[in-house]
Amino acid sequence: MKINRFLPLITPILCFLLTEVYFFNHKMIYFSIIAIEVILFFTVRQFTFTSRKDEKWWNYFILPALFTLNLIIFSALMPSKYFVQILLIFNLVFLYLYFRSIYYYLMEHSKYKENSMQNFSSYANFLSIYFIASAMYGLQSFLNASVWLLMSILLVEVLLVVYQVMWSNKIDIRMGFFYIVLSGLVILEIAWTVSFLTLSYYILGLIIAICYYLLIGLVRFYLLGTLTATQIKHYMILGCASILFVLLTARWL
Repeated sequence: MKINRFLPLITPILCFLLTEVYFFNHKMIYFSIIAIEVILFFTVRQFTFTSRKDEKWWNYFILPALFTLNLIIFSALMPSKYFVQILLIFNLVFLYLYFRSIYYYLMEHSKYKENSMQNFSSYANFLSIYFIASAMYGLQSFLNASVWLLMSILLVEVLLVVYQVMWSNKIDIRMGFFYIVLSGLVILEIAWTVSFLTLSYYILGLIIAICYYLLIGLVRFYLLGTLTATQIKHYMILGCASILFVLLTARWL
């Protein structure tokens, strides 16, 4: 269908306009989120339905749905309107690049760049975890929201993100199921422990995102059968050094 060719451009623009509705009228945030998720679902469903490949729509829906949702929630806590606009534009660019990539993969595979999905999954999910973790700590501080509820939401999101990483790297989900659950529980435990630190929610979210990056990197290479001692040292040194740098340079409350 000809409409498929234009969806990678139309979808991000519509989502951006809906985020602008929320930006100028915060009471419309729920409407904007629901409308955006419906549009993302329609686009992904359209691609998978008309593609010759036998693909499940939810595998392509998880990443843009969570990324956009988490970015909007995170932006709602931002005091700077200019920074919020930068985030919304960034989401516009991300959605365009993502849907262009899956369009090529599903419709015109000859134009698809190898490992594009893996790259999107790696970087976008890192940011998605940062957005939602920061937002959860922010909501805990500003609204005194239930810690149990916020940690439960974070756990569900981490499980979905790790599942999406497994799928994008073509790892057998049946083989990786245990590691999906284990990764979620490990991040949950770290998030619970970190919540007692007297740091801003930006910094707390960054610590969780770094821990996620460290954990998912090791799990991914292990399940792919390519994990080496050098990679373990690389991730451990990078992760520990990043967290130490953040703690030493952050302003404690």
